[in-house]
Amino acid sequence: MGKIYLIMGKSASGKDSVYRKLAPLLADRMHTIVTYTTRPMREGEVEGREYHFTDDLVLEKFRKEKKVVEERRYDTVYGPWYYFTADDGSIHLESEDYLCIGTLESLRQMQDYYGEEAICPIYIEVDDGIRLERALMRERQEENPRYEEMCRRFLADQRDFSEDKLAEAHIRIRIENKDLDQTVNAVLKEIHGDQS
Repeated sequence: MGKIYLIMGKSASGKDSVYRKLAPLLADRMHTIVTYTTRPMREGEVEGREYHFTDDLVLEKFRKEKKVVEERRYDTVYGPWYYFTADDGSIHLESEDYLCIGTLESLRQMQDYYGEEAICPIYIEVDDGIRLERALMRERQEENPRYEEMCRRFLADQRDFSEDKLAEAHIRIRIENKDLDQTVNAVLKEIHGDQS
């Protein structure tokens, strides 16, 4: 039986950077799961790398087919944006391991869909002041910065990743992201230890 190693963290914690560095390092041992989103593509993102950028019609099709593994709705200042994982035929847990990015909410839904033993959550954490600086720098690079949405996400993450919720989810692996390479090495060590 395979496992899904789910990289989680608040916005601007560096989870995407950790994921992007991990994926090629683990390519011989596991596959990646590309999730879906209805939000607009950000500058520098590539279809099929960060997400499958889609629309509400595709999400509704997966819902009708009962192929939504997990789904999250965010009521943004630009309207509702959905993020979801679909059972689109690309996940074969009976024989393969996977790397994925998610949230506490997606963790619970994936555990319900695949079973708790199939998911290994890895939480990436960063000081909130550093996260806010990173988020602001990232937003400034956008052609049309969405500062209101950045602030909404920052505050929502404080609730969504509260210590109580992390404890409820039994997050065993927590890695502080002070240095990207050290963080990647720490995650690799945890994954290799789990697989041995």
